[in-house]
Amino acid sequence: MASVALTGAATWAVVGGTSLAREAQAVGRALEAGDVEAARARLPHLCGRDPQALDADGIARAVVESVAENTSDAVVGALVWGAVGGVPGLLGFRAVNTLDAMVGHKSARYRRYGWASARLDDLAGWPGARLTAVLAALAGPDPRGAVRAWRADAAKHPSPNAGPVEASFAGALGVRLGGTLSYGGRVEHRPVLNTQGRAVDTHDVARAVRLSRRVTWLALGVCAGARLLKRGQ
Repeated sequence: MASVALTGAATWAVVGGTSLAREAQAVGRALEAGDVEAARARLPHLCGRDPQALDADGIARAVVESVAENTSDAVVGALVWGAVGGVPGLLGFRAVNTLDAMVGHKSARYRRYGWASARLDDLAGWPGARLTAVLAALAGPDPRGAVRAWRADAAKHPSPNAGPVEASFAGALGVRLGGTLSYGGRVEHRPVLNTQGRAVDTHDVARAVRLSRRVTWLALGVCAGARLLKRGQ
């Protein structure tokens, strides 16, 4: 019983699905109300984009991309490692994820040792990212589109884990992700994911949140089942 309680407490602490949905919905509500300034003010709670450089649709695209990536990083990845290693697996994954967020940057300050935490995070996130991409294809409104975008575009993304996840979400939702981004005044041009899709608009924020929730519940079922099988062996 103590083990169950500890696992529940650790899962509550590690899995960030609730806060992810809350922040995304806050930005989405501001956009649907036509309050772009409020959406810009809220966006840094969700991602590191430069909000002043974005219009309403650009903010919506940033939110959809962040929801996709964080569904993998903050939710599914933690569940996978919980299934593999119980509470230590959950907390270990979150520690690696947090370290990468703190020092895993390609800046002069962190270049010497930040690359190591970034590579470790890539390795730890690999299984969760693939499971997220698979579940997004299964749970989304366009499974074929998700698989097509994943196969065609995932490898173009600079991140080996964000690529499959964002491409699968893009195909599932029928939208284009990627393109020109701005972080901390630095402009980055990324390949477009799901080139056959339409441009993201403000209503796609709510659609992305719904897809994220479906993926979360499916991942919870898969990982809980895997954990029970592991304990029964």
